[in-house]
Amino acid sequence: QVQLVESGGGLVQPGGSLRLSCAASGSIFSIYGMGWYRQAPGKQRELVAAITSGGSTNYRDSVKGRFTISRDNAKNTTYLQMNSLKPEDTAVYYCAASRLGVAFWGQGTQVTVSS
Repeated sequence: QVQLVESGGGLVQPGGSLRLSCAASGSIFSIYGMGWYRQAPGKQRELVAAITSGGSTNYRDSVKGRFTISRDNAKNTTYLQMNSLKPEDTAVYYCAASRLGVAFWGQGTQVTVSS
């Protein structure tokens, strides 16, 4: 079992930045692949960025060059640095930990990009 707690969401103006954090507990963090997902009202949840246990990353096209996912295994924490935010980035952002087909989810944190 892995427990995940996201933080760092909020209201930001277009062009601004936020850094989301996902703190994990309950298992060996370093062996899990980590991902950030988001879900906007009326839309399906989508993968934003992912990082493997070995540190390889991938991003959805719409956030490439603006978002950066990272992990600190010593702190059991995954981060999502979001720059140049756009109104279409508005959503609830979820952290997920996965391994061997099993996934654990956090409760989500709201990100609102609006002037």
